[in-house]
Amino acid sequence: MKIILNQDVVHLGEEGDVVEVKDGYARNYLLPTGTAVIYNKANAALFKSRAAAIEKKKAEKRAQSASMKEKLDNVVLYITVPAGESGKLFGSVTSAMVQTELQKLGFELERKKIEVATHAIKMTGTYSVVIHLYENESSHVKLVVQSEAERLAALKKAEEEAKAKAEAEAKAAEEAAAAAAAEETAEEPAAEEAPADAQ
Repeated sequence: MKIILNQDVVHLGEEGDVVEVKDGYARNYLLPTGTAVIYNKANAALFKSRAAAIEKKKAEKRAQSASMKEKLDNVVLYITVPAGESGKLFGSVTSAMVQTELQKLGFELERKKIEVATHAIKMTGTYSVVIHLYENESSHVKLVVQSEAERLAALKKAEEEAKAKAEAEAKAAEEAAAAAAAEETAEEPAAEEAPADAQ
């Protein structure tokens, strides 16, 4: 069936595109939800009159996509999952999990735009997740999959480093205070002796 898309549909086309789809897909989903209309002269003329507005929307989406790609390319996601001692996961990392983590960072993305190779992520480690943005634009987000034990070890290490840094800073401050106090006591007798010499 030939239809005109009323809005963007991932892996199918964009608003205003004329596409051929299976009759069942059109009748059961695209037409009832208002996602598309049947292709005929009247509908084609209607979309032709809206062409400028549709093109303006596309330009805005391209700009948003470029901006989001720039931000997403610098993102590192950490997901903690149950895993065995060898690092083998009890389950797999899903696009829903990635979507949740991205939402925590302020990125609102549809789950179907997130491509996670779940068959490949069966071990803890570092992976790349593809985020499909607009048209052929996509971003690669770094994903660190860690077990609870690894997460706790990383937290403990960070705590220890922070504690060591704080101790070093406190020791340096103490030494600086001691040095300043030593300087003051060295200057005091000299100041006391000066009036004695004057007599």
